[in-house]
Amino acid sequence: MIPVTSTAKTSTTGERADLLESLAKHRYLLRHTVRDLTDEQAARRPTASVLCLGGLIKHVSDTERVWADFIVRGTDAVRGGPVDGTGTGNREKEFTLRDDETLAGVLERYATVAHRTDEIVAALPDLDISHPLPKAPWFEPGSRWSARRVLLHIIGETAQHAGHADIIRESLDKSMATS
Repeated sequence: MIPVTSTAKTSTTGERADLLESLAKHRYLLRHTVRDLTDEQAARRPTASVLCLGGLIKHVSDTERVWADFIVRGTDAVRGGPVDGTGTGNREKEFTLRDDETLAGVLERYATVAHRTDEIVAALPDLDISHPLPKAPWFEPGSRWSARRVLLHIIGETAQHAGHADIIRESLDKSMATS
């Protein structure tokens, strides 16, 4: 387990600052896709995909939370979930904004996760700290990821889903304009 203090420095420089700035940009782009939407609109699936905007934000938030936990706790943080392939959850529900969820609540949770990730990255003694990856068909046996590699993965995941969100928002806007 990597010690992360509650007195994480609030400003970073160099590589950490660049990585966190890139992540912040992609988080913003993802959040921007839900501007001015109702809960019902954020739950709509206007494309052939099962994806909706609220569900995408929920998924990205959960993914970031799990991988940030991995930076701190290693493989134990991801056991029994989608990262190690042993989770039994319904993947479609992961991308859905349920009736008991609100867009505001999902965005608030995402902000909390983002703040925690930023604090973890700022407090790490070294971005080269690594943990072995869990056994899963998509990871090479015996592989390790450094905190840097995990952060790059979170950035990539966020950027990829921000692109999905753009397409969904365009489809949503078009369907609302013709209704």
